[in-house]
Amino acid sequence: MFLKDTLKTIEKLPERTFDEIIIKYVEMNIAHPFLEGNGRATRIWLDLILKKNLGLVVDWPKVDKVLYLQAMERSPVNDLEIKTLLSKSLTDKFDDREVIFKGLEQSYFYEEN
Repeated sequence: MFLKDTLKTIEKLPERTFDEIIIKYVEMNIAHPFLEGNGRATRIWLDLILKKNLGLVVDWPKVDKVLYLQAMERSPVNDLEIKTLLSKSLTDKFDDREVIFKGLEQSYFYEEN
């Protein structure tokens, strides 16, 4: 019922800095309407925003699965943990095919039980 308005609000959030982008990422994660595939889609979305605005992407294989999932679970209350975790794994190698494809592969790993 509120998804359309929520997405409009998220779209308006600034994305000039890493902190602003992560705030937007957390809000999109909260708003998502799908159970399957949402994590993968929002991680790709995050990388696209980071690339567009900062010339960076997350080198996802460097992000520990358990720490990431715990940080994302807690991020609606406090996003400092996810900001810290992801900031340590940023790279400017956004055109490196290995970084991109390993990131996609890692994204499926996060979704495994």
